[in-house]
Amino acid sequence: MSPTSIPMDHIRPKIERLRALRPALHDRDFLLTWQQSDETIAFALLAAEILQDLARAGLSARVFDTGLGVSIFRDKSTRTRYAFRSGCNLLGLMTEELEESSSQISHGETVRETAAMIGFLSEVVGIRDDMYLGEGHAFMREVAESLDESWREGVLVQRTAVINLQCDLDHPTQSLADLRHLIETFGGVEALRGKRLAMTWAHSPSYGKPLSVPQGVVALMARMGMDVVLAHPDGYELADEPLDAARRFAGASGGSFTVTHDMGEAFDKADIVYPKSWAPMAVMRERTRLLRARDTAKLADLEREALATNARHRGWECTDAMMSRTMGGRALYMHCLPADVTGVSCDAGEVSKSVFERARLDTYREAGHKPFVVAAMVLGTRFADPAGVLADVLERATPRRRG
Repeated sequence: MSPTSIPMDHIRPKIERLRALRPALHDRDFLLTWQQSDETIAFALLAAEILQDLARAGLSARVFDTGLGVSIFRDKSTRTRYAFRSGCNLLGLMTEELEESSSQISHGETVRETAAMIGFLSEVVGIRDDMYLGEGHAFMREVAESLDESWREGVLVQRTAVINLQCDLDHPTQSLADLRHLIETFGGVEALRGKRLAMTWAHSPSYGKPLSVPQGVVALMARMGMDVVLAHPDGYELADEPLDAARRFAGASGGSFTVTHDMGEAFDKADIVYPKSWAPMAVMRERTRLLRARDTAKLADLEREALATNARHRGWECTDAMMSRTMGGRALYMHCLPADVTGVSCDAGEVSKSVFERARLDTYREAGHKPFVVAAMVLGTRFADPAGVLADVLERATPRRRG
């Protein structure tokens, strides 16, 4: 849509719908999607849509005069790193990234102490910690508990919120951005009911990809009444907690959740396909142990073994032939990016060059929802009446650019 194609009268009813929701977010954190209430999920989706509409209409959504959004990235990132920065900036916050190697953490500063220090006048702390299975989510909880203590005891003037930018269990900003993409593609949440989504493992020339994207996707999409099929080779199982959540949500929503070890079976009559590599859980556990022990020799051995295991499943690739098995041969291809594209970024990857090239711009659109999801999370955690805040933004109608 062009910036002038979003009239104010299109946005006002959405703000009124937002006003009717009661998200459990104010002065809280957004860590695991499946632990959030239905109204909180609905709020995040609708607030992100409104914020995107405001941007398309060329209106400023600045709601902070001062304040800081702090991020901690313990893994490499492009989309999530800049989505956090742009989402914070959209609302008027400055951003700062904590570089742990140049902080006093290198001198033994504890997690609780670091959390309190970076909480000074900060509105939100976004954390990406997906490298260590069993530790990323625990680290976020420790940061949140320290911020809570410091606020309760008067050290901090406000309760700084923690947002999960990806941990070992979940990737909420990704799965919610994926869902926003599906809503726009198919024409609403209700239109997703009964749609078949194939979340499948795919071959990669690397071995240490986190499990959090497929875990977040299956748990969230099953909640929407979709028929979710998880496919992976034997040995590439996911964690129990998100799978249990997917089964529970599927039962409540009228959707379904099934697991297969056949990629083709998952693709059969699928409306949406999400071929994405992840590491075997046993490998990730051992990798965590060896990284903590700094045992580089055994890490190299583990990598060789894991890549050899991956190579036995090179047939798990999203090709034209595989896509022909989907609904009408025209399923929506999704990926969190960067994808391992055969003949482009690697010799044998997750997706063929022809399939990816047809879907490439669509995957950019998918990623483009993430800054607004981040901003929606910030808005919900910081304001008791976020709908009222957005109504004021619309009434003010300040252009994002002057001149």
